[in-house]
Amino acid sequence: MRRTPVMTMMIRAAEKAGRAVVRDFGEVEHLQASNKGPRDFVEKADEKASRILQEELEKARPRFGLLMDGLDEIIGADTSHRFIADPIDGATNFMHGLPQFAVSVALEESREVIAGVVYNPVTDELFWAERNEGAYLHDRRIRVSRRTHLSEALVAGAPFLHDSHNPDQWSGIFNRLAQSCTIRIVGAASISLVQVAAGKLDGYVDAGLKPWEFAAGSIILQEAGGIITDLNGGAGWLKSGELVAASGELHGQILSTSIRQA
Repeated sequence: MRRTPVMTMMIRAAEKAGRAVVRDFGEVEHLQASNKGPRDFVEKADEKASRILQEELEKARPRFGLLMDGLDEIIGADTSHRFIADPIDGATNFMHGLPQFAVSVALEESREVIAGVVYNPVTDELFWAERNEGAYLHDRRIRVSRRTHLSEALVAGAPFLHDSHNPDQWSGIFNRLAQSCTIRIVGAASISLVQVAAGKLDGYVDAGLKPWEFAAGSIILQEAGGIITDLNGGAGWLKSGELVAASGELHGQILSTSIRQA
C-alpha cells in the first residue's frame, strides 16, 4: 500500500477540514432547541471548512483547478487537473446532529477522476483510493460485498423526489426496490458510496447529485470492485448525477428489478 504525494496532501487537507467540522458538530446539539436553530451555525461551519480546503489544496497545487460546493469554479493554469471537493457532504445530517457526513476531495486528470478521499471526522473513518491501486479504509484494503441475491441486499438511496424532474418515476423505482431488498436512506452520497465499497451496503441508487457529492466516492467504489452506471447502464451518470452503484453481482439485478421495468 503506497500513497503518492498528492494523495498524502489530499488526506491532510481533508483531515484538517474535518477537525474543524467536528468541533462545530459538537455545538450543533446545543442549538437544536434554540429559537434561531442551527442553520446559520452550520452555514458558517461549512464556510470555515471550505476555506481550509481551498487554502490547503491551492497551497499544495496552485496550478490546479477547483470545483467546490458553494464556490464559483476556479479554472487553473493547469487545465488538465482539477480538484472536486465538498466540505460537508451530508449537511442536513450535520444540522440535525446526525454523524453521517463527510469531507470529500477528489482529483481529476483530463476529466477522469484518478484519486479520492472521503473522511468522516466523527467516526474517524478515512476512505481513499487512487486509480489502479485499490481502495482503503485507513491502511486496510476494502472490497465490495459478495452477496449475490438482491433479496439479501441492503441498498441505500431515495433521492429528493420533490426536486426530481420525474417524481412518479422515482417513486416507482423505490417501490419496486423495496419489494426486493431492504432500503436505507443515508443522506450523504459520499458516505453511501464508500459504505458500498467497504461491503457494509450492497448498493446505492440516487438522483440529482452534484459532482462534489459523488466524485471521490465513485473512484473508491470502483477501486473496491464496484460498478457505477446511469439508469440505462451507461456512463451518463458523470453528467446527470443519476447513478446506480453496486457490486458486479448485484448491479444488474438492481437495474432489472427497479429501473428497466420503469
